Amino acid sequence: MHEYSLVLSLIERVEEEMRRHQATAAHRIQVSVGDLSGVEAELLASAFEIARESTALRTTQLLVTRVKAHWQCTHCGQDIQGDEHLSCASCGGPARLTAGGDILFESVELEV
Repeated sequence: MHEYSLVLSLIERVEEEMRRHQATAAHRIQVSVGDLSGVEAELLASAFEIARESTALRTTQLLVTRVKAHWQCTHCGQDIQGDEHLSCASCGGPARLTAGGDILFESVELEV
């Protein structure tokens, strides 16, 4: 379960930001998880619940936004539906993944 190692890195990063800003608490963390990122949003949230208990984030809320995969033609820029073939119906160009392939640490709400 690599979600747990991702959560440990996230906690470390937030604690670093807390020290940097001399924060007394972190109330909310916002992350976005792409459908094709290889990360299960539900497992990430569960791992956070377990890992935060022995940290300064034991009362912090994790908000996870799921991002659907989005493809676009590399030649003409036309949107390509993920359930179609991954080539452009207009010009035949190859598709490029433009959203939904990442996991991003979006924001953290700190109390200073």
